[in-house]
Amino acid sequence: MMGNRDLERGTTETKNRNNQTHSNYASAYDMGGGYSDTQWTSWLVPMIVVANVAMFVIIMFVNNCPKNHNGSQGDCVARFLGRLSFQPLRENPLFGPSSSTLEQLGALEWNKIVHGNEAWRLITCIWLHAGVIHLLANMLSLVFIGIRLEQQFGFIRVGGIYLVSGIGGSILSSLFIQRSISVGASGALFGLLGAMLAELLTNWTIYTNKAAALFTLVIIIAINLAVGILPHVDNFAHIGGFLSGFLLGFVLLIRPQFGWSERHLPANTRLKSKYTVYQYVFWIGATVLLIIGFTVGLVMLFKGESANERCSWCHYLSCVPTSRWSCNN
Repeated sequence: MMGNRDLERGTTETKNRNNQTHSNYASAYDMGGGYSDTQWTSWLVPMIVVANVAMFVIIMFVNNCPKNHNGSQGDCVARFLGRLSFQPLRENPLFGPSSSTLEQLGALEWNKIVHGNEAWRLITCIWLHAGVIHLLANMLSLVFIGIRLEQQFGFIRVGGIYLVSGIGGSILSSLFIQRSISVGASGALFGLLGAMLAELLTNWTIYTNKAAALFTLVIIIAINLAVGILPHVDNFAHIGGFLSGFLLGFVLLIRPQFGWSERHLPANTRLKSKYTVYQYVFWIGATVLLIIGFTVGLVMLFKGESANERCSWCHYLSCVPTSRWSCNN
C-alpha cells in the first residue's frame, strides 16, 4: 500500500522526488546580468508541462479508484470526478493514484530494471507523478527554471540536459534505493539547476553581479538538497540529477568570452570572441567525468549491485533519522 510510501522517490516505500524549487532560481539567474545573446522562443518547456499534465490524467484514468479501491483505508477523494478521483488520503496524501498504478505505468523499480529487463523505467519514471501536489510543485519549478534557460540556450541543449539529468537521477536512485518504487521529474529539475550553476561558473567573465548570483544559487541549492534529508523524499534522485546537469552545463552551455583587450578597443572595433583556457579545462573535465559516471553507474546497476555496500554512510544523504521519524519505515 502507499500509506507509508513516499510517492515521489522512494525508500522501502514509494518515494517522492519532492521538489521545493521556486522562482528564486530564476531570480538568482537574472542577478548575473550583463550578457544577452540571441533570445530563443520557449516552446519545449511548455510542451513538457502539457505532457506531464496529460500523463497525470492518464494515470488517474487507469487508476480508477471507485472501481479498484477496496475501501480498507477510507473512501476515494473527490468522487465527483468519477474514475479520475483520488486514492484515500491515508493511502496517498498527495491527491493521486495508488502505488500499484504507478508501478504498472513505469515507476522506477530496481528489481524490474535489473531482473525484469525493464531499463525503460529509468526514463518513464520521470514523466510520472504521485499526486496533484507533486505535479504542481514540479511543473511550477520547471516553468520558473526552464523557460529562462530555453530562451537563453535553445530547446536542444535544455531538452538534452533535462532528459539526461532525469536519467542520471534515476540511476543513482536505483543504486541506493532498491526496496520501493519512485516517480517524479525532480531529478531533471535539479539537473537544470546544476546547469545554471555550471553556466555561471564557466561564463564567469561576461556577467555582472556574479558574486551575488553565485551566492544566491548556492543557498537555494543547499536549501533544496537539505529538504531531501526528510523521510519519504528521494534525495538520491535530486543529487544524481544535479550532478548530471552540473557537468552537462560545462559541456553544453559554454559561451565565447570577451577578452580584456577587446574591452579597451574603440567602440566600433571588435575582435572575434574566444573561449578561455579554463573553459576548455572545464569542458574536458566535465565530459570525462560524465562518461565515467554514467558508465560506472549503469554497470553497477545492471550487475545488481547496491551502492550502500560501498558507502555505508551515504543513506544519510537521503534521510536523517530523528526522534520524530524513522528512516527505516
